[in-house]
Amino acid sequence: MEEQLIRLLTETQSAQEGPRKNAEWQLKQQYGNPDFPLALATIGAHGEIALNVRQAALLYLKTFVQACWSTSFDEYNGQIYADEGRKAQVRRSLLDIALSGRDERKVQGAASLAVSKIATADFPDEWPDLLPTVLSVVASGTDIQLRGALKVLGELVDDCFNEEQFFRVARDLVRVLHAVAVDEKRKPTLRALAVSVFRSCFDILEMVMEDHKAAVKGFAEETLGGWISFFIDTLKSPLPSAPSDEEQGQATDAFEYHRGTVALKLQVVKVLMRIRSVFPSTLTPQSQALFSATWQELSTLQSQYHQCYIEDDRQGRLEDADGLPYTLDFLVLEELDFMQACLRAPPVRKELEQQLQRQNGVAGSWVTELIKLAVSYAQITVEEEGLWDIDVNVFLSEEANVTANYTPRTACGDLVIKLGEWLTAASVEGLLAYTRTLYAESATWKLKEAALYLLNQLLGDFVDVEKKIGPDAANGYIDFIQHAVQEDSVFLKARGYLVAGSLTRTSGNALQQVAASFMDASLHAINHDESEIVKVACIRALQYYLAALPLSITHSKQTAIIAALSHFLNGQDFSDLADSDDLLITIIETLRDAILKDTSTCLTNGGLDLLFTIASQGATNFQIALLVSETFEEIASTISAVGPEQYAHLTTKVLPSLMGAFDVATLTEENALANLAADLLSVLAENGTTPMPPGLVNAVMPRLNRLLLGSHDEELLKSATAAVKHLLSHDPEQVLGFQDQAGKGGLEVVLIIIDRLLNPAVDDHGAAEVGGLAAEVVEKAGAERLGPYLAQLLRAVATRLATATQAAFIQSLILVFARLSLNAAPDVVAFLADVQINGQSGLHVVMSKWLENSVTFAGYEDIRQNVTALTKLYELHDPRLVEIRVKGDLIVPKTDRIMTRSRARQQPDQYTTISAQLKIVKVLVEELLTASGNRPLNAVDAAELDDDDGEDDGDWEDDGEGFLDLGAGMTKAQLMAYGADDSDSMTRGRDDETQMYLLDFFQRQAQEPAFAEVFASLTQDEQEKLRSMSDA
Repeated sequence: MEEQLIRLLTETQSAQEGPRKNAEWQLKQQYGNPDFPLALATIGAHGEIALNVRQAALLYLKTFVQACWSTSFDEYNGQIYADEGRKAQVRRSLLDIALSGRDERKVQGAASLAVSKIATADFPDEWPDLLPTVLSVVASGTDIQLRGALKVLGELVDDCFNEEQFFRVARDLVRVLHAVAVDEKRKPTLRALAVSVFRSCFDILEMVMEDHKAAVKGFAEETLGGWISFFIDTLKSPLPSAPSDEEQGQATDAFEYHRGTVALKLQVVKVLMRIRSVFPSTLTPQSQALFSATWQELSTLQSQYHQCYIEDDRQGRLEDADGLPYTLDFLVLEELDFMQACLRAPPVRKELEQQLQRQNGVAGSWVTELIKLAVSYAQITVEEEGLWDIDVNVFLSEEANVTANYTPRTACGDLVIKLGEWLTAASVEGLLAYTRTLYAESATWKLKEAALYLLNQLLGDFVDVEKKIGPDAANGYIDFIQHAVQEDSVFLKARGYLVAGSLTRTSGNALQQVAASFMDASLHAINHDESEIVKVACIRALQYYLAALPLSITHSKQTAIIAALSHFLNGQDFSDLADSDDLLITIIETLRDAILKDTSTCLTNGGLDLLFTIASQGATNFQIALLVSETFEEIASTISAVGPEQYAHLTTKVLPSLMGAFDVATLTEENALANLAADLLSVLAENGTTPMPPGLVNAVMPRLNRLLLGSHDEELLKSATAAVKHLLSHDPEQVLGFQDQAGKGGLEVVLIIIDRLLNPAVDDHGAAEVGGLAAEVVEKAGAERLGPYLAQLLRAVATRLATATQAAFIQSLILVFARLSLNAAPDVVAFLADVQINGQSGLHVVMSKWLENSVTFAGYEDIRQNVTALTKLYELHDPRLVEIRVKGDLIVPKTDRIMTRSRARQQPDQYTTISAQLKIVKVLVEELLTASGNRPLNAVDAAELDDDDGEDDGDWEDDGEGFLDLGAGMTKAQLMAYGADDSDSMTRGRDDETQMYLLDFFQRQAQEPAFAEVFASLTQDEQEKLRSMSDA
C-alpha cells in the first residue's frame, strides 16, 4: 500500500492539473481503509523516501485526522475512524517523528501539526503520556530533538489546551521553557523558539482573565519574576557583527549565530510587548531598566542597520522555517515599538521629565538624543528608493499612511508623534535643533529628508488633534524648505514641498508672507519638474494650501490648479492608470478641494470634465468612486441651490457623459462604470429642481428602465431605483407623462420596475430603494390614477416584507405603509387585515416587522414619518392591533457570569410577547429618548465600560480601544469587530422637532383614563423615562 501512496503523493505535487486532481481524488477514496493513516505515518518516518513526499504524507494525515478522527472537528465528514489500536500506533509514530533526532525541519513541522490536531481530540484522556514525553525531551533532548519538542509544544499551546488543562501543567511548562531560554549552551534559535512558545501562553492567560482575574494575575507575577532579568540581560547582550554579503544566506556558523541572536532578542521584545498588553502593572517596576536597555540597544545597532539597509540593499523581513523573524529590520522595528510603549510608563515619564527640568533648554537633552536616534532609523532605505522610483503609488500610500507596510521609518514617525503628544513644545524644539545641526554639518540628503519626514508626521498629528506649531519654529524651517526644494535628490526635494504645505496648514498665519509663493512653487513643479515623485508630492501638498490659505488666495488659483492636474493626467499612460489607485485618489482629493472653493466655475474651467475623466479610469476602486460621488453631490447641491437655470446647465453638461458611460459599460461589460454612472445620475436627480429641466426624463428613463429590468448587479439596481424615485419626487408630471418605445406610459413603466424589484429573486440589497419608489408612486400618482393597481402594489410590498432581512430594505418597505398611515391609518389597517400572506394576516406580518425594526431606522425625515405614523395607528385603538402578539422585552438570564460572544451563541436571546398596541408605545418611548439625544447604552457599550473589579490593571498611559497598532498586528476578533454590529452605523443625534411631537403625544395620552393601564404595563425604566421627560 505504501508504494501506491508514494506514487499518489508524488502526483499531488505535479504541475499538471489532471494527474494532480486525480491523485487527490484517489487519496480521498482511501479514507475508508483502516491501514491508510498508519501507512501515511510510515511514509513520513521513512528516511530513504524523498523529503517532499514524506512531508506531503504527514500533511495528508493531518487532513485525514480532521475529517475522520473525531466528531469534534469542524471538518468531520461523517466517516469516523474507530480503530483504537491503530489510533494509538499513529499517535506513537507521529510523536516519534516530531521528536526524532533527524535534522528535518519540514518533516518535523508537519508531524507537529498532525500531533496537535490529534491532541485536540485525544489529550489527555486517550493520550495521557503526550505532555510528559514532550516536556522530558525539552528538558534533556538534543538540539534537534528539542526543536521538534518545542514545535509540538507550541502547537499544543496554540490549538489544544483548554484553560483547565493549561493550568494543570502551566508551572512545569513555564519552568522547562525558562530553562531552555536561559541556557547559553543551546543555540540562540532554540532559545528564541522557547521564548516564542512562552509568549503563546499569554493568549490563554488573556482568555481566562475574564473569569479568573486574581488567580491569573497571581500566576503571572509569580512566573514573570524569573523571566524579567533574563529579558533585560538579553537586550543588553551585544549583537555580533552582521555577516558579509558572501556569508548572507549561507549556513556558516557566523551567519547562524547572528541570525539566532537577532531572533532571540526579537522574541524577547515581542513577549515584553505581550506582557505589557495583558499585565502592564507587572512590568511597571522594571520599565526604566527596560527602556534604558532598549535605547542602548538601538543606539548600538545604528551602524549595522545603516550598513545593511541605508547603504546596502540587504534582504529584510525574513523568517526561518519555524516562523521566527531573524533579520535586523524586524528587530529594530520591534524595539522602536517597545521604546514607544515604555515612554508611556509613569516611572519612565517621571524620570525623563526630571532630567528635562534639570537641564537648561532642550538642546543637548535626552529629547534631542531621542530625535537623533529616530532620524537615523527614519532614513529612506535602498529598497524604498527603488520601489518609489518604479511606482509613485507606493510612495503615495506610504505618505498617506494607508499602507500595511509597517517599517522602522513609520515606527520612528509614531515614536515622534507619541513624544509630541506628551511634550509638544520640547519635541518641536528638539527636532528643529537637530535639523539645524544636520544642515550645519552638511549631512547626507537621507538624514535631512528623514528629519523633515518626522516633522511632517508630527505636523500631521497636530492636524488630527487641532494643535498649532509656534510661529518661531515654523519660520525656523523656511530656510530648510527652500534649501530642500533646490536639492538634486528627488526625495529630499519632494519632502521639502510636502513640509512647506504641512507647515502652512499647522502654523496659523505665521507663514502667510511666504505660503502663497510656496503654493506657486508647487504648481510650477507639477508642470515643469522632471521627477514624477516631486510632481505627486506637490499635488498632495496643494491639499494643505487649499485647506489653510484664505479664499482670497486659493480662489484665484482654482483654474491654475485644475489646469495643472489636467496637464499632469494627460501626461500619464492611461493603460497604466488602472493600477494607479493611490495616484488617482491623490489627484481627485486635490481636485475636489479645488472645485469646492467655488463650484459655479467647474462647468467652464475643466473641473467637471477632469472629475469625470478620473471617474472613468478609477470606477473599479471603491474609494475613488466614493470621492467622485461625494464631490459631484456637493457640486450638484450647490449649483441647484442657485436656481433652475444653473441646474439646467449642469444637466446639459453631464448627461452626455453619464449616458455615454452606460453605453460604454454595456459594450465592455464593465459593471463598475455603470454603477458609478447610476450613482451620479441618482445624485443629480436627488438634487434636482421642481420641475426638472424639460426633456430630462425622456433622456434618462429609457436607459434606467433597461438597467432596472435587465441587470442583476445589486449596487446598480439600488442606484438606478433611487434615480427614478428622485425623478418622480421632483417632477411627477414629466415621469408619468413619459412613454417608452413600445408606447407604455410612465406609470406602467414604473409599476413594471417595482414588480421586478419586489420579486424575491432580487436580493434585499439590490431592492433597497424600491419601497421609497413605491411610496412616491402611491403619493404622486394617487389612488384614482392607480386604480386597481394600488391594492396589488401594496399587497406585493407586504408580501416581500415578510421575507426581507436587510435593515435598509425593511425600512424602505415599511415606509410605504408609514407614509400612507399619515393620512389614512384606518384604511391601511383595514387593507392589511384583509390580506393573507403565507397563511398569516397581512396586518400581523407588517406590524411585527414594523415594530421590531423601527428603532433601527436611519434618516431624520424617515424617522419623523415613522414616529408620526405609529402615533396615528395607536390613536385608532383598533382591536385588531391589540390582538396581534409581537416581540416584547428581552428576558435577561439570571447569572453573574459575563456574557461572552461564545456564550451568547449558545444561549440565544429570548423575549416576552406583548400586544402590538403596547409595543407601539414602547417603541415611541425609545424614539423619544433618541430624539432627545439621550439614547441609553446598548449591551455592548455597557460591557466595554464594565471593568470587572474597578482596579486599574496597569499604570501605563495607553491608547483608546479604537487604536490600531499596525506593528503589533491585529487579532481576528479585532478585525471581525469592525463589521460586527450594523446598528452603530444607524446612530442618531438629537431631533428637536420629533422630540416636541412625541412630548405632545404623550402629554395628550396621559390625559386619557385608559392610558393608565398602558403605563402600568411598561417597564420601570420606561416609566421613569416618561416621567423624566414630562418633568423636563
